[in-house]
Amino acid sequence: RRNMCRKKVTAFHVIFYSVQPVYGAQHPPLDPRLRRTYPKDTKLKFNNLKSKKASSFHEFARSTNDAWDIDDEEDEDFLGTPAPASTLPSDLPIFLVLPFTVHSTLQKQQSLPVRPIIPLVARISDQNASGAPPMTVREKSRLDKFKHLLASPNTDLEELRKHSWSGIPREVRPITWRLLSGYLPANKERRELVLKRKREEYFGFIEQYYHSRTDEHYKDTYRQIHIDIPRTNPLIPLFQQPVVQEVFERILFIWAIRHPASGYVQGINDLVTPFFVVFLSEFVTEDVENFDVAALPLDTQRNIEADSFWCMSKLLDGIQDNYTFAQPGIQNKVKALEELVSRIDEDIHNHFKKYEVEYLQFAFRWMNNLLMRELPLRCTIRLWDTYQAEAEGFSHFHLYVCAAFLIEWRKEILSMVDFQGLLMLLQNVPTIHWGNEEVGLLLAEAYRLKYMFADAPSHYRR
Repeated sequence: RRNMCRKKVTAFHVIFYSVQPVYGAQHPPLDPRLRRTYPKDTKLKFNNLKSKKASSFHEFARSTNDAWDIDDEEDEDFLGTPAPASTLPSDLPIFLVLPFTVHSTLQKQQSLPVRPIIPLVARISDQNASGAPPMTVREKSRLDKFKHLLASPNTDLEELRKHSWSGIPREVRPITWRLLSGYLPANKERRELVLKRKREEYFGFIEQYYHSRTDEHYKDTYRQIHIDIPRTNPLIPLFQQPVVQEVFERILFIWAIRHPASGYVQGINDLVTPFFVVFLSEFVTEDVENFDVAALPLDTQRNIEADSFWCMSKLLDGIQDNYTFAQPGIQNKVKALEELVSRIDEDIHNHFKKYEVEYLQFAFRWMNNLLMRELPLRCTIRLWDTYQAEAEGFSHFHLYVCAAFLIEWRKEILSMVDFQGLLMLLQNVPTIHWGNEEVGLLLAEAYRLKYMFADAPSHYRR
């Protein structure tokens, strides 16, 4: 039995360390000195491991953990003693923090290049991968056009959408998002009145419903929300503040009980963050990701919360079938993506078939979270500028963005010659250093695909 166990442990190391680490957007290389959090269910279940490479999704799922899952308490039941934080390399990905001190493996990991991490939120609108350049003459001209449109007695929303498609300047993004989402009216004189009424209405819901979170009927919903909130952007200090987490709990609970057809579904928590950051940036000039929200006046905090709720609600109105029972909207979008990719790039499609990779295994999250887990938050906000400017941006256009995003990694995908390597790449695409330039190119390719295929659906139907 001892020999058998030894063989299985050896196989365990082969499964994990043979994979070149890649980093998803919201989870850059983990620095264990800052955070000693382990993935969920990190107990080593030797009886589930085999000496051969994982060849199916079920075997892969048993031998790895989702890097997004962060348990609400540390697992005390490791086999053996975890290596001290100081002995682990700073760029070790979360799924490789194992309770074994293997010197040769750690030396190999330490040889990987240490990539500087740029802010995830700060200077959201202007930031490219190399940092935020000073405003150019062209950018100032664009800003003046936005200000002129927004200052008119009746804002031309079609014209505003045209200008917003290629990105919205940071200074005018909050009011532009409110207008494009349908939360604010185009008539300038009515805006203050509408804001006042809608904000009061939201806090009326809080008074009416929030106390029921402990009722038997709603306690499971509230419990799941309470678990998910700390997992929302876990490496950004802003979202770990108690006052911010309480805001998110209220927003999600009120939305859930007002939409009983779907209720709360994991993934909806991510959709609050871009709105919250954009409306917060109206009052913050320094780095948003480290700003202490409790320092703002209470009325300002309440206004940011109410506006985030209503704009998120407007977004979800257009994609609610993503979150109803069995999530038919997501199922249909994943099928459409598969059909589209089979026409756009037959090599990638056949590569997935050869190694038995199902689109649902990676694209479900792309649809459920609108690529928020795949992109840094600054990129998500830039992406949403276009989604709000594009007709059915969060539903229809998102399909073409996902197709363009998949083709972006064509070279890397085709270089992977096993099921496990493909899944690790597709679930942790290395976009941590992406900025406006990369998002702009992605959107341009998505627009090209939409232009070619949207009005000719037979092109991607088998």
